Amino acid sequence: MKKLVLIDGSSYLYRAFHALPPLTNAAGEPTGALFGVVNMLRAHLKEAPDYIAFVMDASGPTFRDALDPEYKANRPSMPDELRAQIEPLMQIVTALGLPILRESGVEADDVIGTLALQAADAGVEVIVSTGDKDMAQLVRPQVALVNTMSGSKLDSDAAVIEKFGVPPERIVDYLSLVGDKVDNIPGVDKCGPKTAAKWLGEYGSLDGVIAHAADIKGKVGDNLRAVVDRLPLNRELATIRTDVALPDAYDALAMRERDTEALRTLYARYGFNQALKELDGGAPAAVASEEKLPTPARGFVAAPVATSTGPLDPLLSKPGEYEAVLTREQLDAWLQKLDAADRFAFDTETDSLDAMQANLVGISLCVEPGHACYIPLAHRAPGAPAQLRIDEVLEALRPALVNAHKAKVGQHGKYDLHVLHRHGIDVQGYADDTMLQSFVLDSSQRHDMDSLAKRVLGIDTIPYSDVAGKGAKQISFAEVAVEDATRYAAEDADITLRLYRAQAPQLAEVRALEGVYRDIEMPLVPVLERIEANGVMIDSAELRRQSADLGKRMLEAQQKATELAGRTINLDSPKQLGALLFDELKLPALVKTPSGAPSTNEEALEAIADQHELPRVILEYRGLAKLRSTYTEKLTEMVNPDTGRVHTSYHQAGAATGRLASSDPNLQNIPIRTEDGRRIRRAFIAPPGRKLVACDYSQIELRIMAHLSEDPALLRAFESGDDVHRATAAEVFGRKMDEVTANERRAAKAINFGLMYGMSAFGLAKQLGVPRGEAQDYIALYFSRYPGVREYMERTRGQARGQGFVETVFGRRLYLPYIHSRNQAQRAGAERAAINAPMQGTAADIIKRAMVSVDAWLNEHRDHALMIMQVHDELVFEVDAAFVPTLTEAVTTRMAGAAQLRVPLVVDSGTGENWDEAH
Repeated sequence: MKKLVLIDGSSYLYRAFHALPPLTNAAGEPTGALFGVVNMLRAHLKEAPDYIAFVMDASGPTFRDALDPEYKANRPSMPDELRAQIEPLMQIVTALGLPILRESGVEADDVIGTLALQAADAGVEVIVSTGDKDMAQLVRPQVALVNTMSGSKLDSDAAVIEKFGVPPERIVDYLSLVGDKVDNIPGVDKCGPKTAAKWLGEYGSLDGVIAHAADIKGKVGDNLRAVVDRLPLNRELATIRTDVALPDAYDALAMRERDTEALRTLYARYGFNQALKELDGGAPAAVASEEKLPTPARGFVAAPVATSTGPLDPLLSKPGEYEAVLTREQLDAWLQKLDAADRFAFDTETDSLDAMQANLVGISLCVEPGHACYIPLAHRAPGAPAQLRIDEVLEALRPALVNAHKAKVGQHGKYDLHVLHRHGIDVQGYADDTMLQSFVLDSSQRHDMDSLAKRVLGIDTIPYSDVAGKGAKQISFAEVAVEDATRYAAEDADITLRLYRAQAPQLAEVRALEGVYRDIEMPLVPVLERIEANGVMIDSAELRRQSADLGKRMLEAQQKATELAGRTINLDSPKQLGALLFDELKLPALVKTPSGAPSTNEEALEAIADQHELPRVILEYRGLAKLRSTYTEKLTEMVNPDTGRVHTSYHQAGAATGRLASSDPNLQNIPIRTEDGRRIRRAFIAPPGRKLVACDYSQIELRIMAHLSEDPALLRAFESGDDVHRATAAEVFGRKMDEVTANERRAAKAINFGLMYGMSAFGLAKQLGVPRGEAQDYIALYFSRYPGVREYMERTRGQARGQGFVETVFGRRLYLPYIHSRNQAQRAGAERAAINAPMQGTAADIIKRAMVSVDAWLNEHRDHALMIMQVHDELVFEVDAAFVPTLTEAVTTRMAGAAQLRVPLVVDSGTGENWDEAH
């Protein structure tokens, strides 16, 4: 029997985007959704169907919008990160040889439904590849639904009934009653899946339910009667059309010849190494879930890392035995196990991702791999068993948790330290974190528990969505049944201990990596927890004033753009901007999107800003809009109601170089070089009687370059304490220091920083506004005066090519997956990273070491000063006014002593009522 596969591309694109972490390729382009969908496509192609189609929603309204103007009205606009992946996906689908179907006026579901029934009637086996529950109405002999990402399958009436409680022909009626928040179809309030299935079982159909609406008792009956007139419209909206007039029948959907060269280029660009290997004649691809992220190039040397084939120790992959602790006797038995153990893993379950507001729902413990428990404390699911009191459990666990001599292990344990601290327990002896172990072993990998368990242990863990659901229907963990919660939460503690056992020997084999982990990353965990808990005060009134001013200036920019365009233009619409700039004004399209269309991104507008006033106005508008939406409007919403402060989250495993990242809010991205950015910093304030003190490393990466290159002239410039940019200008242009002009110093500064980031002569020429030949002469002069820098760069490139990684001064490894790429742009990017990463990584190591040292000193002075922020190379403190001199001297001394380089580390400091004044 012939087979037709119909792929619901729109459904998978969204599901992959939300299911996978925000992956990017080496160039920083988003790839998460692309990764998931391409894996799914490859899995289907292995089955070699006779016919296949990739079906997407067309742009524009459909007949359902005409039926109900509110249909899908609540659906948010597509995230930019997802939109950027659509065109690359279409290129890959086309190169694979799959027909792409988009039909105006209907949805992808209707196209799929029409083709499915058409082919089934002709005796063809139909596989509908989708994760959309609405499609269950299509199931019948010869039509099956397969969710390729989860592996679930609906291929019979019995399968549909088991999942939904109703047969396929009643799915539309079921959806009409339950409703769909995503599509903005209002169902019957309080009518969930079980109630809908029950009504349809009793009354036969939606029409039967409507006819007996008066007989249904209780509040839910009242709710039904309130919307009974709406239900026929719901049914019409939920019904998949199977009679769409399509240009081609199913038998026109044969596979086309794939474009191997195009696929090779696309797979390489987006880092799909397993797909690339398969394409180039390697081993056949494994199941879709085993596709790996970009891995180090051939020839790299690293500690042995267990892969998806299983862990180093087979005992670490055995099935787990998990226990729900519901009685004092059970708790006492686990207390004895903790008392006898030198080390144990723990994890908390809460009702929020915000550690500063989360309430404890349960705690899991593990003292040996394969045996773990979950202590539920606040589950309120229907039929939940009686649980131990939270105060009783915490007091019982306190001795083990605060014992500094009993080692604790966690996975991203900073969150758990926060939660327990807020519940009265300051955990001591937090000795190991499996996320940080993985990060130090190879920062280019993924470090979440599910990924780690698969990669290191060969174990598929229970996804959170399996116990709590996802999207609009996700429930709080407190509402999860205790039995399900135990399987999920106890597994977390068990897997954490197994990961520790698997990864600890790998770290121990490389002494430098063990040092980075033990001396830098692990001591930093409680330091960051304290900084986050301290938070920072915000002047909300100042932010409101700034927001009003930014809004006024946005309006002025909009009006100016209207004048320049000669008509009203939506500055937030890339499509309208592209048409205006390139079609009407005939400006050159110097930057293109991946599909070859003219781009209107920041780079593209900067490139033509000297040819017309409008691009500059658009850039100004976007800059103002971003500051307003990201900071002046949002910061006030982030103030914690309990503390009155904003509490950012720092991420140790965020950047491959080791640099700390922050979120909610992202402090690293507040502009410092613009007046508007500095104004935002003025809203970060000290409380009455206190000051803010900012201590900042001066030119730290240039100093690290001098240390690594050992160039005599560069070392001399720093050792003398001279202005290094003026000294560089004097060297390059052959002048005395006092003869260097402002433009020459500016050129020297651009060279100093540009070379560290791999800037080309073209880039330098653009930055300085000089001809490319002149910029090339500047670079040649620079290298002639600083030959040690050139030698360092060449030496580092060679090391990267030979071993697949580079190292910081302290031994942190930074892997370069594309150093041997056949794609010249990728390879050049990896070579630039090879030069810059040791400097950025060493700077990250230094400030982390400084934070640990400063925090230890602050331990005896916490009544007088708090460390409240870390941004780039700067530490910020909230200090009693009288204590400022003491703190400044102590902090600058410890920051300067955080590393012994061949040149001195210099720390600048400032004090003020707000962050801008202090900086």
